[in-house]
Amino acid sequence: MRHIQPCLTTQFASCFSGDNRSSTTDCARILAKQETEETTDAGTGFKANISQLLGIRGGEASSDLLRIRVQLMKPVTWVPLIWGVLCGAAASGGFTWTPVDVAKSLTCMVMSGPCLTGYTQTINDYYDRDIDAINEPNRPIPSGAISEGQVVAQAWVLLLSGIGISFALDKWAGHEVPVLTGLAIFGSLISYIYSAPPLKLKQSGWIGNYALGSSYIALPWWAGQALFGELSADVIVLTILYSLAGLGIAIVNDFKSIEGDRAMGLNSLPVAFGPEVAKWITVGTIDVTQLSVAAYLEFGLHQTLYAAILTALVLPQIFFQVRYFIPDPIKNDVKYQARAQPFLVFGLLTTGLAIGHVNSM
Repeated sequence: MRHIQPCLTTQFASCFSGDNRSSTTDCARILAKQETEETTDAGTGFKANISQLLGIRGGEASSDLLRIRVQLMKPVTWVPLIWGVLCGAAASGGFTWTPVDVAKSLTCMVMSGPCLTGYTQTINDYYDRDIDAINEPNRPIPSGAISEGQVVAQAWVLLLSGIGISFALDKWAGHEVPVLTGLAIFGSLISYIYSAPPLKLKQSGWIGNYALGSSYIALPWWAGQALFGELSADVIVLTILYSLAGLGIAIVNDFKSIEGDRAMGLNSLPVAFGPEVAKWITVGTIDVTQLSVAAYLEFGLHQTLYAAILTALVLPQIFFQVRYFIPDPIKNDVKYQARAQPFLVFGLLTTGLAIGHVNSM
């Protein structure tokens, strides 16, 4: 039963007393206001809970260890990797909608997303704990919600699980050379040196952001394509090029950390060039890369339809850049990514389908 505030209780009593001329409409208005406030509070709480679970800003603190472990893995970051596997499978020309192939692809997605990306995000939080104490003190490690030893143990479990799954996939696919295992180990190494000293690639601006971008686009694509077909030199070059768009996405994530990065001596691009210059570098790499790939689909592969679709998918991204990101990249980074990235990932799939169409001919 709703607990009405004492002051509201008094107002309701006066509404129906003989000494007060207020109409019942006034009482209804008071009740409606109370219900609105409660609904708003509930909606805000739900949003904060979801944000916490997904590992994005705006999440409330939690004492539930399972929720905290999931938060460290940042499920919101799994999506590009899972999608990359799908794009690679499409590009292979060998994927079919059979139970076996679907099971293989889902297993590869678990390896790429929850396991290896979860590992990447966990160690990133571990090595960023001092920076997060400045930028996001409510994160699990700086807030003391989970011990550093528990975080290290979680990282090892995720890493070994991912590599183990990759080895099993190589056996399942009948690979004489363990391609997927090699990709998993290579990607994990890049993830480690991105976050951990002494190299800590994220300190180096361009190199660090590109390493992150290629890990999110090229590596899962290669895994998906190798699982159902063979990697070719042109696809490797194309996905490395496409990773420049991932570079732009990685820069977006740096805007929220400018204060802490500067304090800790991390030379991210927004710190090195300032937010105004860095935001144009960001949108330039995202847009120019995709338009260049569209040109390759048209003039290199003669896939006019796919080239047109990819070009059309770039236009909404430009709109959201102008609408949200360029005016205030620090305030609107999450809002921009939530609206623009779906078009980028569908562009990836469009490119994969175009290559798969050529490979199946």
